Amino acid sequence: MADGVKPRVKAPKSAAAGEVVTIKTLISHSMESGQRKDSDGNKIPRSIINRFTAEFNGKMVIDVALAPAISTNPYFEFEATVPEAGDFKFTWYDDDGSVYEDAKSVAIA
Repeated sequence: MADGVKPRVKAPKSAAAGEVVTIKTLISHSMESGQRKDSDGNKIPRSIINRFTAEFNGKMVIDVALAPAISTNPYFEFEATVPEAGDFKFTWYDDDGSVYEDAKSVAIA
């Protein structure tokens, strides 16, 4: 992952079928606005997370478009229903074309 960008996800390892669970995500990202200059006076290119998605077994759970004013290290907390055992896939999209992913499996208890 580029420049220390690191996603972190907290999700339950198991749940009852049909249970609503809380998912917490955080990505360490500087969210460069494109308006600052480096020590040589050169403009630092804009690099922000502009979209976050979460899927469960290939079905979209959440799809968020982010604006340039989003804070450094964006945090998302949301609820999702777990209908069956499966995998959550989390994806963060950066303006510079980078894509960061994480996944968590949930078993049925």
